[in-house]
Amino acid sequence: MEHDEEQGEAGRPVGRRSGALRIAGLTLAGALVLGTAVVGWAYWHLNHNIKSVDIDSALGSDRPARVETTPSASAPAAAPLPTGSLNILVLGSDSRSGKANKELGGGDSSGARSDTAMVVHLDAGRTKATVVSIPRDTLVTRPSCPLASGGSTAVAYGAMFNSAYAVGGPVCAVKTVESITHIRMDHYLEIDFSGFAKLVDALGGVDVTTSQDIDDDQSHLHLKAGAHHLDGKQALALARTRHGIGDGSDLGRIGLQQMLVKDLLEQMSSTRLLTDPARLYRVADAVTSGLTTDTGLDSLSELMRLGQSLKGLSADRVRTVMMPVVTAPSDHNRVIAEEPAARELWASLR
Repeated sequence: MEHDEEQGEAGRPVGRRSGALRIAGLTLAGALVLGTAVVGWAYWHLNHNIKSVDIDSALGSDRPARVETTPSASAPAAAPLPTGSLNILVLGSDSRSGKANKELGGGDSSGARSDTAMVVHLDAGRTKATVVSIPRDTLVTRPSCPLASGGSTAVAYGAMFNSAYAVGGPVCAVKTVESITHIRMDHYLEIDFSGFAKLVDALGGVDVTTSQDIDDDQSHLHLKAGAHHLDGKQALALARTRHGIGDGSDLGRIGLQQMLVKDLLEQMSSTRLLTDPARLYRVADAVTSGLTTDTGLDSLSELMRLGQSLKGLSADRVRTVMMPVVTAPSDHNRVIAEEPAARELWASLR
């Protein structure tokens, strides 16, 4: 016997309509579940990209005092964004860990060096910043540093600045910077060759303008003076080059690195990441894949919170300088801090 379909208003078959609604509802529910799973996996993946070092526990209390800050009175009571001044040690390392770093010319397989060192000082309110580069060839008194394997390194006089990272990793790099500056490093960020190149590529490259020809066989970079659009590998070569410019010293390379920092900030501010989720993910993946932080910044939520607190900081409000140095009397290929200028610079950032 045939069963007539139940008729609704205007004679429409109710059974067929309700079946279609059920299918649409199940499809939507499935899409939401899948979307939530994808977002959850992406967050997990980005979070697990980040490597961290517990610098606070390693160094203990024998450090410059931390600057105490209070939230803005106008900020909402629930989890207000931080607004206080902040000092971050940012290192670029030539680690040869991993295939990508090896292909990009990382250091010896037995270790890594910190050939780029910048102290980033964020003013209270976080709408202005000062980036101070420390030449790797600076001769310093390297303090005794605790080792992860136990024991500690010996104090070294007249040691090259970048040897701190080589002998004691991030912990010794932070302690050495604090001993030079007498400023507490609130956070530590390190990015390797591969992570930097991936970041530039994820942003679609970076526009730079060089004031002189660059001809460096060691970094494989050959550019005529003028405007250029660089991909990640070329931008990394620019950050590393020094033999094809000026007197071939690290001081000329610092000038290029500071120019590149400003150009990258401009590129990031002009790229509408929030309206392009796919590119935003690529940038986040690039940043976190080559990143090592202190334990205060070792999660995606903490990094996002730091980034959100900098929404009022534009590239034109970032000042880049180099720690004042002079040629070392003992070695014309090395430099030492120029006093009292260096001491006065660090005092201005406390």
